[in-house]
Amino acid sequence: MLIKRPPDISSSEITEEGVYHQRRKFLQQSLALGLGAGIAAHLPDAHAGYGGEALTFTTPDAYRLNVEKTAYKDVTTYNNFYEFSTSKYAPARKAHTLRTRPWSIRVEGECAKPGVVDIEDVLKRHALEERIYRFRCVEGWSMVIPWVGFSLSEMLKQFEPTSRAKYVMFETLVDPEQFPNQKGRVLDWPYQEGLRIDEAMNPLTLMAVGLYGEVLPNQNGAPIRLVVPWKYGFKSIKSIVKIKFVETMPKSTWMKASSREYGFYSNVNPEVSHPRWSQRRERRIGEWGKRDTLMFNGYAEQVAHLYKGMDLQKYF
Repeated sequence: MLIKRPPDISSSEITEEGVYHQRRKFLQQSLALGLGAGIAAHLPDAHAGYGGEALTFTTPDAYRLNVEKTAYKDVTTYNNFYEFSTSKYAPARKAHTLRTRPWSIRVEGECAKPGVVDIEDVLKRHALEERIYRFRCVEGWSMVIPWVGFSLSEMLKQFEPTSRAKYVMFETLVDPEQFPNQKGRVLDWPYQEGLRIDEAMNPLTLMAVGLYGEVLPNQNGAPIRLVVPWKYGFKSIKSIVKIKFVETMPKSTWMKASSREYGFYSNVNPEVSHPRWSQRRERRIGEWGKRDTLMFNGYAEQVAHLYKGMDLQKYF
């Protein structure tokens, strides 16, 4: 299956984030005057005012990435979501067919307490954080996105995975009426992904329910999706309805489609080229030119130890 490189986006299509930044600056300055700048970073934040439902969250210092965020318009209109379309611009137009309530997630497999959780219960149980992550696509483009969510490990621990749980498998909803492209055979539905258990338990691995301070738009994987910032974007499975603890490595959707091109680990590694293009450089959406790709997408300090002693050319 061929994936085309994204076309260049003209500057006229890039939306300014002025309203967002002005509001954040005002809030932080006000809090600093009244309570001290050190406290401001840990108080509940409000939404960005883009038109979606507001979320309440904190923004820990550890996740305040000091780089320019990608424009909201680009984050919400330039998406890989094959259940809707193979075109990157089509999901934003077609995603109204997805119904995100009611929504539940079944958790099963090698765990002591399997069960089904409702999305509303998930939101009540977990305190939300804003995390600004780099997001790198295997096709060579990247973004910087302020996600809102919680560490996947928090959710997984409540089901008490056993010692036999070596991997975690994820599955997207199958419903061709809501996902029109599932009527075809573009991929082997349902979309499935997997992580090693220690990758899933890493604090960086996020269950996202929002971005830019608001609930996830449908085209971005509503109502809940995975974000694994040191891996290529296709590992961050959307619209999750099933999580399964398994003993053996699951075969993900893109591995089934082309195992030569898409390995299980899919770590961002500039030294391992895709069979049809180099991964050494990337183009940040909204910028001119290209930049060097960082090992593990810039998160080596937090995750390199997970792969100590592994041949990352072989286990790509």
